[in-house]
Amino acid sequence: MHITRIRTSSRASDRDLTPLLAGAATAVAAFGALLALTGSDSPLRAPLVLFFLLAAPAAGLAALLRGLDPFARVLAALAGSVVLNMLVAQGMLATHRWSARGGVVAMAVTSALILLPVLLRRHRTPKGQDL
Repeated sequence: MHITRIRTSSRASDRDLTPLLAGAATAVAAFGALLALTGSDSPLRAPLVLFFLLAAPAAGLAALLRGLDPFARVLAALAGSVVLNMLVAQGMLATHRWSARGGVVAMAVTSALILLPVLLRRHRTPKGQDL
């Protein structure tokens, strides 16, 4: 007797959603930063800004941690994101320059600086080769 297994999901279809989810997360984070920078009184401001403050540096850190397995990469990137947010907040408090808008701008700049070497490395790498 021969038993045929039916595939309920394929890895290719799971990967097709990754760019869509990444784009949606980027849009939500950008909207959260926009709400913080404009000083909106929207009830969505707090959760979306929190999402931005966690997701923006975590995305850059996750891109740097390519050697880890996916779960370890997510965990390390989120932990690093929390640490970076605390360092920025502590620096702002120590210099008596506390500002919610300033914190969002500082985390955006920090996240961009973290992501910059990854983007430069990808730009320099010839097609077909992946470091």
